[in-house]
Amino acid sequence: MRAAAIAFLGGILVVQQFPALPSPAWLAVLFLPVALAWRHPRAVLVILFLVAGASWLTFRAGLILEQTLPEGLEGRDLIVEGFIADIPTPGEYGLRFEFDVAEAALGDSAVKVPRRILLSNADPGFAPRVGERWRMTVRLKRPHGFRNPGGFDYEAHLFRKRIRARGYVRDHPAAERLDPSHGLRYAVGRVRQGLGERLRAVLGERAHAGLIVALANGDTRGITDAQWNLLRRTGTVHLVAISGLHISLVAGLVFFLARFAWAWPGYTVLRVPAPIFGAVAGFLAAAAYAALAGFVIPTQRALVMLAVALGAIVLRRRWAPSTLLATALLLVLVHDPLAVMAPGFWLSFVAVAAIVYAVRGDQDGRSLWRKWGHVQWAVGLGMLPLLLGLFQQASLVSPLANLLAVPAFDLLVVPLTLLGAALIGLGQDGIAPLALVPATWLLDLLWSVLGGLADLPYAQWTQHRPADWALACAVVGTILLLAPRGWPARAVGVVWLLPLFLVRPPAPAAGEMWFTLLDVGQGLAAVVRTHAHSLVFDTGARFSSRFDAGSAVVVPYLQQAGIRSIDVLVVSHGDNDHAGGAPAVLAAFPVSRTLSGSPEVPGTPCRAGQAWRWDGVDFAVLGPPEPLAGRHNDGSCVLRVSSANGTVLLSGDIERRAEEWLLEAGVPLAADVLVAPHHGSRTSSTPGFLEKVRPRHVLFPVGYRNRYRHPHPDVVARYEAMGARLYDTPSGGALELRFDRKGITATGYRERERRYWHARPGPP
Repeated sequence: MRAAAIAFLGGILVVQQFPALPSPAWLAVLFLPVALAWRHPRAVLVILFLVAGASWLTFRAGLILEQTLPEGLEGRDLIVEGFIADIPTPGEYGLRFEFDVAEAALGDSAVKVPRRILLSNADPGFAPRVGERWRMTVRLKRPHGFRNPGGFDYEAHLFRKRIRARGYVRDHPAAERLDPSHGLRYAVGRVRQGLGERLRAVLGERAHAGLIVALANGDTRGITDAQWNLLRRTGTVHLVAISGLHISLVAGLVFFLARFAWAWPGYTVLRVPAPIFGAVAGFLAAAAYAALAGFVIPTQRALVMLAVALGAIVLRRRWAPSTLLATALLLVLVHDPLAVMAPGFWLSFVAVAAIVYAVRGDQDGRSLWRKWGHVQWAVGLGMLPLLLGLFQQASLVSPLANLLAVPAFDLLVVPLTLLGAALIGLGQDGIAPLALVPATWLLDLLWSVLGGLADLPYAQWTQHRPADWALACAVVGTILLLAPRGWPARAVGVVWLLPLFLVRPPAPAAGEMWFTLLDVGQGLAAVVRTHAHSLVFDTGARFSSRFDAGSAVVVPYLQQAGIRSIDVLVVSHGDNDHAGGAPAVLAAFPVSRTLSGSPEVPGTPCRAGQAWRWDGVDFAVLGPPEPLAGRHNDGSCVLRVSSANGTVLLSGDIERRAEEWLLEAGVPLAADVLVAPHHGSRTSSTPGFLEKVRPRHVLFPVGYRNRYRHPHPDVVARYEAMGARLYDTPSGGALELRFDRKGITATGYRERERRYWHARPGPP
């Protein structure tokens, strides 16, 4: 079973690396090794499960891809009817919600759109409830996220959730509720929404009310950014979701209570042994708790793993823990092969595997606290390579934090929360605070302890993503370090871990320059790297109080590149799409010097004539001149970076007036690479300016299907007439250019790291 499960997983992971789903003919080729290994039944079994995993994922993923929104329907006014699929999430610009489409039309013609879409509605009077049927006019587009090294893959996230289109609700005509009655299909969602509302009413404005609601129904929207940050720094995020740990707690508690109660009058009531009854009752209780979270993917995995463990009791079989884990792994992948795209899949299975491996045969009479501490050590060390590989960070205080927090949550906070939720479910809202308020008191006390741990100087380790070979070495190291006492050369595991921390990412050689135009949508953010220095030019937009390009794109990129400090940060001017991410960047990295093109952004003002040299690469600020300083777009900083292998010109949002001044001033404008002024707007890129620059490569930092329709067709035509090669961030993702002895090499991250779920290149 263990070999079969690993082979099935391997087949899935092979397909996950493909830019397009393999054809049936390609999958048939995988059967060829069977003919070569027919004399070895075990090898044949492994190959068959490998092929089965690849085939199963190809089939399931193909069904989802068939739901992709037709390109011709993007940006059109569509009339859709359907059901509110889940609890709407409030934001600064209205509600976001998932919508199950029953019918769709373009004008008078029926059209086919994906079954589930993600919508937003800015109407303050829009107050839908789960399961209601609505008619609304929407504009949709295909899933399309930022694609940058080290960044979050939003398209993968939507694909895993089976969402193949997203958009917004039009104001006119207004959305119309057709049927306030609810179908049975959405019964669980209605219960979750109603329970959350009543919990908030009971708890009021208590500091940790959002955490209590999350533990009760899986709705985490009430948890503040500060609370999330503390949980991340202490490695305790898993405690505030209806996770496998909490589900196992509920199942275990009900198992022992049901077993005791069933055996009270005698061992065999209705000829059903008490352990079997307890196992069934425990699973049903766990399933009910998972339902409160809407049966999201983490709870599905936990239920499958629990079903395997409790099934062994029902079948009266004694299976090795590794066999139970392998069986659960296989069943989870059969149920949902796309689970491998979720970090939670790897975190849950690796954590359990580390515990099983570290505590096997642990019968040495150690105290309960010592054994619990050993478990936390095993989980902390076993998860370290995975956390650095997935998130480029790991909590160093996690073992100590979980040593204290897990018992507090699972023995006190969660039971009190469930008791309070049960009282509310029984209509006893008046006495529910007797359980819920003590739960918030416990969280207040625990929060002060976790806050102290989070404030420690090295509470969280953050670094670049290790190379794959370094991760492989680290796995060997953790296996050695977690081996039982008496295992030879356990201490050598430390040596195997060293590449995880000591091997640095590649960097430019002396005299070389690496330039990256990041994909931040309708905005600008770029990074220039020399051998020992780094410059950030603009930081993208701030989209809301909880999301900005600085923290979502720029910071992860710099971290994965191994950059620990920024020598110069240039904020070309004060527009949000250029400066909105600056606070996040300044909070994450020490910055030696800031140049600003706006009085609203602190720093040394950009002025023509500023210049410096790094590692054989020259930097020169060409503008703005004093008369244009602070004049909105025309007051943008203009930076020219030149090396022996090529030149880049960064022009911010300058328009015709600033371009004319640059020509009159006679400053050197010739550049091999030009970041198009003002995103390719027709107010810029005047013929005279282009004639002076004569770029061979032109980069357009624009958003996918942006409302400004940048770049303008007339501007594109001017560049094409010059014979320049054109690139844009929606098609290419982050645009990476290396200036070295070979000349200029340009690559797009989206194309280089393409997977089958990513959008194909197309116009902005």
